[in-house]
Amino acid sequence: MGKTRITAEPGMPQIVIAREFAAPRELVFRAHTDPDLLAQWLGPRDLTMTVESYDVRDGGRWRYVHTDSDGNAYGFHGIFHGTPSPQVIVQTFEFEGAPGHVKLDTTTLEQRGATTLVRTVSAFQSVEDRDAMVAADMERGVRDSHERLEELLATLRRG
Repeated sequence: MGKTRITAEPGMPQIVIAREFAAPRELVFRAHTDPDLLAQWLGPRDLTMTVESYDVRDGGRWRYVHTDSDGNAYGFHGIFHGTPSPQVIVQTFEFEGAPGHVKLDTTTLEQRGATTLVRTVSAFQSVEDRDAMVAADMERGVRDSHERLEELLATLRRG
């Protein structure tokens, strides 16, 4: 439905990602907080995701692993800050392959008639950390995830 916009201003330790989805906010929120649904859309298409924990509450911890066709595993973990709601989800994000480089993601979900604008602001500890994320092909993962989320939401709306 929408087009993913990724903005990484030079010299700023943040990335802003936005896309509008053809679904009500409550359904988009469910896709972001139900681990069974999350595993169906988050990450590049060529990786399989296993959610090991996903405690959606203030202070709740989460961890998931993406695995490629050769069996290589890539782990990620974080903590929810504040109680996630259909308006906003705040959480830390850390790639286990680069420990100590934590970013803070604030995702807002804005109902716009029959669509929902999802906007994530990722705040990094440094511009270097942000640039390393961009260099790690983050854009492909984001675009694949958004396409897969749009497909999942269409299925959920029909079901």
